[in-house]
Amino acid sequence: MDETQGWRELLRTILSDPQVKQRVANELSLNPMTLTRWSTGESTPRRQNLHQLVMALPQYRDSFIALIEREFPGFSAVHQEAGEGESAIIPSEFYMRVLQTRATTPKNLRYWVLCDLVLEQALKHLDPDRYGIGISIARCLPPSNGNLVSSLLTDKGRGSQPWEQNMERETMLLGAESLAGYAVISGHVVAIADIHAQGNRFPASEGAWEKSSAAAPITFGGNIAGSLLVSSTQLDYFTPVRQQLISNYADVLALALEPDQFYDPRCIQLRIFPPQQEQRPYISGFRERLLGILRQAADRQQYISATQAEQLVWQQIEEELVRSRLAEASR
Repeated sequence: MDETQGWRELLRTILSDPQVKQRVANELSLNPMTLTRWSTGESTPRRQNLHQLVMALPQYRDSFIALIEREFPGFSAVHQEAGEGESAIIPSEFYMRVLQTRATTPKNLRYWVLCDLVLEQALKHLDPDRYGIGISIARCLPPSNGNLVSSLLTDKGRGSQPWEQNMERETMLLGAESLAGYAVISGHVVAIADIHAQGNRFPASEGAWEKSSAAAPITFGGNIAGSLLVSSTQLDYFTPVRQQLISNYADVLALALEPDQFYDPRCIQLRIFPPQQEQRPYISGFRERLLGILRQAADRQQYISATQAEQLVWQQIEEELVRSRLAEASR
């Protein structure tokens, strides 16, 4: 940060990108010209606007706070207090929206619609200052041939920068090596303050931007369907309040799942799966595998839904990854 620079000069530099300028104006519900006047000194924003500006540009947060503090002494303390006023209470209006959506959505779409709804709300609630978090649902992959549940499938996710908004490319299988898996095995919320620290009590897979993480099991009647996994760009982000909030959203997600998607804990025996980069060669041919199964069913004049076909593909990939790991271990 240039010590001679003020927050207005920094803002002017950022606003030189028209797309960024329009995005920030939209998020603050302002005319773009208002931002220009702030940056040139023609007008001065209210402190509440400044707090919103900092939250809209998380990558410049520290620089903005330090520079704004020069013009508005005490700003940093007030901004920090605003961020600490967190609550583990999910708004009652949101519960009503979830129940209404569940009652009016066709069964075949219920999981996808409700998951999108809950993940969007959880993202806003857990990351109001937009530091950057990623949220994924890791649900139990139905076992083939009636065997034990061996893996969790992360097929739904949402993120704020630097994660992608739709985390489809994060789809993979997780097992006992992951924090999501540990939450399922233990049956309670778990958190890691520093992913990269030595001697962590819980397992974790290090992501590109991930510094801390937490996970909570998705349960119903003592059975488990998977877990809700949340990662942050900040160290020690998951305070007790945020851990409780994650657990609360995991409880809401239980409404998106059918009774047969919950498993007795005794029927879950997670295996260890390789990192995402090692899974990619197997996952890259997913669409071709899916089309092959659908064509085969059509040739046999058998009906199979797209959801059933996708499940079969993931079970194939799971089996291949397990075989590959066993073969590697025997060398």
